[in-house]
Amino acid sequence: MFSKSSKNIPSETKGDTRLKSDHPPSIIAADMRINGDLICSGAIHVDGRIEGDIQSHEVVIGESATIHGNIQGDNIRICGSVEGQIKGDFICLTKTARVRGDVLHKSLAIEQGAFIEGMCKRLDGKSHIVSPEIKAHLALDTQERALALG
Repeated sequence: MFSKSSKNIPSETKGDTRLKSDHPPSIIAADMRINGDLICSGAIHVDGRIEGDIQSHEVVIGESATIHGNIQGDNIRICGSVEGQIKGDFICLTKTARVRGDVLHKSLAIEQGAFIEGMCKRLDGKSHIVSPEIKAHLALDTQERALALG
């Protein structure tokens, strides 16, 4: 009745890339300013100011955040200001989002009140969002955990 086998998991959640990862997110606080690119295989939550590109599996841009650069990831949620291209599988622009740049997506949600100045374009299912380097890094992390549990 309460088994953990995959046959009891609804089919729509199997392989869902929006599920939470095992690692806590990297957090950029509201009083932090970074000049440079952020690259992470897990999740990043930004409340500060970034002058550079962000590439991660999961990206959350908080209401107080300001980003001047491109954002690339599998699951992206924008609540703050972004000036640059956003490219991802699942993108959500909340009512507080302010985006000046193109949005390239496989799935897009825009809440009433969100501001966007740019083109929205749906990507085909074949393109890779996150770079092969991040995917390889994530695979190594998974292998290392499996060996540690051994």
